[in-house]
Amino acid sequence: MSESPRPAQGPSPAPLDLPLLFATRALRMFAYGMLAVVLALFLERVGLSRTQIGLLFALTMFGDLIVSMWLTTRADRFGRRRTLVVGAMLMLGSSVAFALSDAFWPLLVAATIGILSPSGNEVGPFLPVEQASFAEVVSPDRRIGVIAWYNLTGYLATALGALVGGLGTHRLQALGWSDLASFRAVIVAHGTVGIALAIAYACLSPAIEARAAKETRRLWLGLHESRNTVLRLCALFSLDAFAGGFVMQSLIAYWFHVRWGANEAQLGGMMFASNLCAGASALLAARIAKRFGLVATMVFSHLPSNVLLVLVPFMPNLELALAVLVLRFCLSQMDVPTRQAFMIAVVAPDERSAAGGLANVARSVGTTLAPLFTGLAFAVPSLGLPFVIGGGLKIVYDLALWRSCRSVTFPEQS
Repeated sequence: MSESPRPAQGPSPAPLDLPLLFATRALRMFAYGMLAVVLALFLERVGLSRTQIGLLFALTMFGDLIVSMWLTTRADRFGRRRTLVVGAMLMLGSSVAFALSDAFWPLLVAATIGILSPSGNEVGPFLPVEQASFAEVVSPDRRIGVIAWYNLTGYLATALGALVGGLGTHRLQALGWSDLASFRAVIVAHGTVGIALAIAYACLSPAIEARAAKETRRLWLGLHESRNTVLRLCALFSLDAFAGGFVMQSLIAYWFHVRWGANEAQLGGMMFASNLCAGASALLAARIAKRFGLVATMVFSHLPSNVLLVLVPFMPNLELALAVLVLRFCLSQMDVPTRQAFMIAVVAPDERSAAGGLANVARSVGTTLAPLFTGLAFAVPSLGLPFVIGGGLKIVYDLALWRSCRSVTFPEQS
């Protein structure tokens, strides 16, 4: 793998491009976090059964994947600003439909073709297109640091949105609003954020657009010369995400409760400490990557974190198991900003949105498949199979990534 020759310099970035990209990330994740708290409650209140809610959530996630892949693989040619505005309008449209309708089928259609996040996590075309835009407005030596702060901004905004969504609806109900009316208020606020996003994206300068070469190229899902590289990386990222599906935070909490009898306070403290360490590790990754390179930082922070993950079920008591898990989270997220910066660096400038979008789809597919096997893995809690299987597969991923990418060089390492 090697980075394609850089094209001629395009328009100079406007001073507001980078702040706008950070602001849109914060606004969007705030809205996602706010909606995630009340969405299932709203659907139950309008009369949907648990089966209907589950189907709607499943098709929402599936629709988000399809919409994301369709938009991101065309964004570098259709225009990144246009793509982001379209995504914001889809977010607005789904909010309008949910605010105005109580019927299952209209809600199902709106959730499938619109953009909603039942989990509070990033969905839609926004993240890959915004990060591809960073490559145009940020110098290579600053890119990894900017992406690390960008990710941290999203974590904090999601947490704040969840807090506001929960406390806000509780306050409205205390003032005499019905449950349903308070939930609709959050949905309307979600749609308002969609309008704000569309305006902000329209204000971005032409400098964020991909500077494609003049000649006509044969494209495959928005890719040309980097197709094989992206497919190989997507396969690896999907394996990593599949392994991560065995040790999602909710499943970790469940295992600690079943295996050690951990109570809610202990589990809450563990999740708080783990997420705090994970956010800090993402920032630390930027400093380490500048010294040792993106691939080395990805592999040699991720590898020991996965060894620690495998060791968790072998600890003799709850306190040691919790300590090893939290220590694991101190290293586990260093690969996130480095992986995102790596994907930007190893593809041609006019493939960056497509490459990021396909990587997100690959990871989502891997994460979705893992829960099909977690029931068997949890059959005997004392064995800790989710940790052994998840950590073992992640170690395989680390070694395969190092073997495939260790010789890659690009501007971030200069």
